[in-house]
Amino acid sequence: MRKSLIVLMLIAATTVVQAQDYYIYVTAESEDEVALIKFDGKEAETIKRIPVGVWPAENEGPHGITVSPDGKHWYLSLAHGNPYGTLYKYETGTDKVVGETKLGLFPASMQISEASGLLYCVNFNLHGDMVPSSVSVVDVESMTELEQITTGAMPHGSRLTADGLKHYSVAMMSGELFEIDALRLTVTKKFDLDAAGKMAMGEMDHSKMDHSKMGDMAKKEEEPAMDHSKMDHSAMGMGAAPMKHSAFKPTWVSTHPTKDLVYVAGNGAAEIYEVDTKAWKVTRKFKTDKGPYNMDITPDGKKLIVSYKTAAKTGIWDLEYGTELASIANSQKVTHGVAISTDGKFAFVSVEGKQGDAGAMDVFDLQTFKLVDTAHLGKQAGGIAFWKIENQ
Repeated sequence: MRKSLIVLMLIAATTVVQAQDYYIYVTAESEDEVALIKFDGKEAETIKRIPVGVWPAENEGPHGITVSPDGKHWYLSLAHGNPYGTLYKYETGTDKVVGETKLGLFPASMQISEASGLLYCVNFNLHGDMVPSSVSVVDVESMTELEQITTGAMPHGSRLTADGLKHYSVAMMSGELFEIDALRLTVTKKFDLDAAGKMAMGEMDHSKMDHSKMGDMAKKEEEPAMDHSKMDHSAMGMGAAPMKHSAFKPTWVSTHPTKDLVYVAGNGAAEIYEVDTKAWKVTRKFKTDKGPYNMDITPDGKKLIVSYKTAAKTGIWDLEYGTELASIANSQKVTHGVAISTDGKFAFVSVEGKQGDAGAMDVFDLQTFKLVDTAHLGKQAGGIAFWKIENQ
């Protein structure tokens, strides 16, 4: 009897230790606020709404967000400015502003390198001419912009390798993938994704090509029908300079945590490309639902989570076999960003909502492939960043 009681007490104690809270930051672009969301494994709730921006009468558009590797600060890009956007540095916990600096036109996604400690933020240039834009490099200690590295037209998704030595970004309108040496701050390779889409697998060895001239390979082709309003890019193409408009429309790139591979979401083509960064060629293509937009990979490198913006779904892919394990409807339209917990158990997906609808964050269990719960926040939920796991 006593032995059974001890066993039950140990089980109860283990259960208490294993109970965890997850914390996530999500931007509300049309509300000028950031939500801090707590998920206890069963229920998700917005526990704090943080007003951002300095002009109460204007929408400044919080867009990109990231948390520092040590978890002590979070960084936010305010997309709208006169004319340039701004990067803000906040202290986690207090959520107080502790620094800021100007960047380029419409700064978007960003991340901090484990190797250099520098922050790399793409300048999407939504309202400008259709010309090559840049990646801003920022010293986050002094909050000083060190460099703007020229890339392609409307760079959006961007991610660093796990070691922080390489930075990858995709230019949505010129249809290019860029590799930047994160220490030397120079573009080392570029890849024309539209040209790759026209080639049969294995037809050409990209590693033997002159990478500096790859942008000249692709010819204009007819764009597939697409509802741009669902991408919230209503101004694209206004005042455009003569430049190829990508049919592939890459909107995001994710780096594999242990392999020399990156995955690129082709929003216009409903495809994901797997690119070998050593051979510099497409090794696999995954046909997806409509509008693959953002992505994230589990820490073990086994699953790829994809937001289908147009289809209002979230896809879960097995990277070993290249098969979709599940495609799950989101709580509402329009699906946007993806972040995965550091233990690989849950995916957190921001959902914009339509017109005057409030935004949301859906939580998906990556073992059962089910929608667990939804937290509600401000309008046009977009940028999302995982902060921490805390034992109860």
